[in-house]
Amino acid sequence: MTTPVRRRGRTLRQRLLGYITSAVNRLRQAWAILTGAQNRLLAALARIRPGRSAGSGQRLRAAVADFNTSLAAFNRAAMAMAERWAATDLPVIYREGAWTLLDNALRPTTRFSWTARHQAAVTGLSAQYYADLTSRIQETLRRARAFLRAAQDEARDPVSARIDTARLRADHSLDTVVYANNSKHSVEAWASAAVTWQAVTTANTAAARTALDELGTEWVEVRDGKGCGWRDHQDPDKADRTLRTVQDALAHPTSHAHCVRELLPRLDLIGRTDIRTGALL
Repeated sequence: MTTPVRRRGRTLRQRLLGYITSAVNRLRQAWAILTGAQNRLLAALARIRPGRSAGSGQRLRAAVADFNTSLAAFNRAAMAMAERWAATDLPVIYREGAWTLLDNALRPTTRFSWTARHQAAVTGLSAQYYADLTSRIQETLRRARAFLRAAQDEARDPVSARIDTARLRADHSLDTVVYANNSKHSVEAWASAAVTWQAVTTANTAAARTALDELGTEWVEVRDGKGCGWRDHQDPDKADRTLRTVQDALAHPTSHAHCVRELLPRLDLIGRTDIRTGALL
């Protein structure tokens, strides 16, 4: 069995953490622009008497202009993060996964290079994850514009004595993201889960591909959290300390958002056909 070595004294997980933390911080900073704008607009609305004050219209226009300016700034910051993540960070993370696999193989003469297969793999991942991030950004812009329309409607209502800013905030909570099942999560929780999933999947895809292409082995050893399932966290097929084919590993490089899965090469199993994928060590 191979014994993992740790390049520069750090595990792959520790090296990925720097990229993940930086990406999450950039997303949090982008969303802070938006939530700050929402807070300012709500504060301005709290001082407006709908349809009654002569200066209400002017104050509303100024508040709306400030919100729209901030909305554009949010879009620029969030899109810049998505572009850097897809174009720069994910390829580096892919290479880190490949390098770590080679380090653990104790093959100092074997080098990683950007072959056509590696390029195709990281290009596909980057395109998918860029689309995922930009879709979330566009959905957030849609929700922000819906909030702005609702705020303007409240401010122009000649019947209301005051604007219910608490209800506006509750109905249009821009400091959260909404999942497909309509559950709401904090921006930081979503960003951490999404970016970690993308980083670990990318690194492990690189490791599995490198095991086959550079080392010629179809088998990897899986290290994972205790009790973590192979396809998803609750899968009764447990992942830790099992043997998997490269194809199985490529199909399931990670099983959940904060998965700690890592793949080790098994050069001693090259050519073996008597092993079942998922076999326990």
